[in-house]
Amino acid sequence: MFEFLIQNFWCIPFYGLIGSILTLPWSIGIIKRTGPRPAAYFNLLMTFLALVHGSIVYQAVWNQEPQEIIFNWLETGDLNLSFAFNISSVSIGAMTVVTSLTFLAQIYALGYLEKDWALARFFGLMGFFEAAMSGLTISDSLFISYALLEMLTLSTYLIVGFWYAQPLVVTAARDAFLTKRVGDVLLLMGVVAISALAGSMNFSDLYLWAERVELNPITANLLGLALIAGPIGKCAQFPLHLWLDEAMEGPNPASILRNTIVVAIGAYVLIQIQPILIISPIALAVLVAVGTVTAIGASLVALAQIDLKRALSHSTSAYLGLVFIAVGTQWTSFGLVLLLAHCIAKALLFMSAGGVILTTNSQDLTEMGGLGSKMPATTTSFLVGTLGLIGLLPLGGFWALREGLDAFWIIDPWVVPVILLVNFLTALNLTRVFRLIFLGEPQPKTRRAPEVPWTMAVPMVSLIIVTLLAPVIMESLSLLPDWNYLNVAVVILLIGSGLLGVVIGSTMQLGRTWSRPIQAPFRLAQDLFAYDFYVDRLYNVTIVFAVSQFSKLSAWIDRYIVDGIVNLVGLATIFSGQGLKYGVSGQGQSYLLTILLGIGVLGYLVLWLIDFTF
Repeated sequence: MFEFLIQNFWCIPFYGLIGSILTLPWSIGIIKRTGPRPAAYFNLLMTFLALVHGSIVYQAVWNQEPQEIIFNWLETGDLNLSFAFNISSVSIGAMTVVTSLTFLAQIYALGYLEKDWALARFFGLMGFFEAAMSGLTISDSLFISYALLEMLTLSTYLIVGFWYAQPLVVTAARDAFLTKRVGDVLLLMGVVAISALAGSMNFSDLYLWAERVELNPITANLLGLALIAGPIGKCAQFPLHLWLDEAMEGPNPASILRNTIVVAIGAYVLIQIQPILIISPIALAVLVAVGTVTAIGASLVALAQIDLKRALSHSTSAYLGLVFIAVGTQWTSFGLVLLLAHCIAKALLFMSAGGVILTTNSQDLTEMGGLGSKMPATTTSFLVGTLGLIGLLPLGGFWALREGLDAFWIIDPWVVPVILLVNFLTALNLTRVFRLIFLGEPQPKTRRAPEVPWTMAVPMVSLIIVTLLAPVIMESLSLLPDWNYLNVAVVILLIGSGLLGVVIGSTMQLGRTWSRPIQAPFRLAQDLFAYDFYVDRLYNVTIVFAVSQFSKLSAWIDRYIVDGIVNLVGLATIFSGQGLKYGVSGQGQSYLLTILLGIGVLGYLVLWLIDFTF
């Protein structure tokens, strides 16, 4: 039995897909009598089976050599398209994280969306979501990865637009879809180009090809830039970062996944293609530049947000920026550890945020306060999630960031201040948010605030335990360093930056009655950060304006030139026909003479063209 499950590990993504299909009778209204909850239970069951199957496979492949399973699909000429899957402790472990967090998010959704009439449709989309993410973790083919990334983009569009009756939700779903499409189109160009150049799209073949190929520098750099465009969009990195905070208009259970494993999957694909990027030094440099700008910029933008979910989502972009720096400098081990620590802690933070939103019916931080004593489980969740994310001993965030500082301390020392600054700003932001929500005097919307129902509390408490045990988990995975080789300077700087952020966040003045500072310099800085450095407005006056003008020009050419020529020919035919009908005699010899004259003219023109040509 176990051998059968191990050999068919590639079937695990189909559990989520089957769960999605099973919800259809409720989603499309065929079954109404039972209500939508049975659809949710079917999806939960399939996700649980996927988790059990993945856990069995993970136990079997632990400390084993990676293996590749290939199903040939199409071989023609120099092109070989196949379904390749990788079975290793890393890939199966990543898939287990995906199914675990999806399972907890689905239980959480039972409470969060308990009274939503479209609960069945939501769980159907969650199954679709899960199938795409699980498949990406075990994919060993660029062809499959691209197809599943497209599936993930579609899932994001559908889930963000779940409450499609709200105009703002529709706008957010559209922007998320179109922004990701920019990266996906460029990635498709890279996939097509590399398939023609390498003759295979399996990662193992592409790694060997990248080591021995000698390409024109322009070709190599364009190929590398195309390959990284997709992950830049998926991970909400500058300049394709605006979609993530808009996507917070969707249901919070989907936001939990979107800010943890969805963006992490994009970074995971980037880590998979990193060995190919050795052909393009410019692409690696772009990754470092994009990651640095996003890490610092998103951390600053988060400080000025008064929307709870957006304040958390910008820190997601910041931490993924650090992962991009790790990939660009070829320290992928730091990237993987940071992704693990970030996923666990950020999921806990968003679960806590969802509890606050459900209780108060508000996401505005200026309308909150005094919830600490009223919602102890939610308060503990936010506090533990914060400690697990920033660089404070002894939780996972500290060990992940320490890994990066140790790696860059000598080789790339300029990255050290970037990591410390992101840690400081994240600690400052999360402390600010904690104070606004859970401390202070109760506000009108927080005076009667019961604790969340058990369906939301159980996932939160489970993740609290996992977050507290993160160092133990890392130790079992051999991710913690030997205490004898700890860099004391790194530890002091990391803890110091985190504590400094907490202290400043705890003592700074937080106004609830005014939304902007009175002093001009602070007001200008807050506006700059709150409006994301006015990037969206810059896009409106540059890219959007250029596309709009080009579209108007194209429409004018189509209406007045292309259609004009066609209409002119039509009018000429109508008027010539109307004129000819008055010259018709009705005699057969006249028709014959007209035909002979026409043939004669055409023959003369053909002979003239032949003579002119030769």
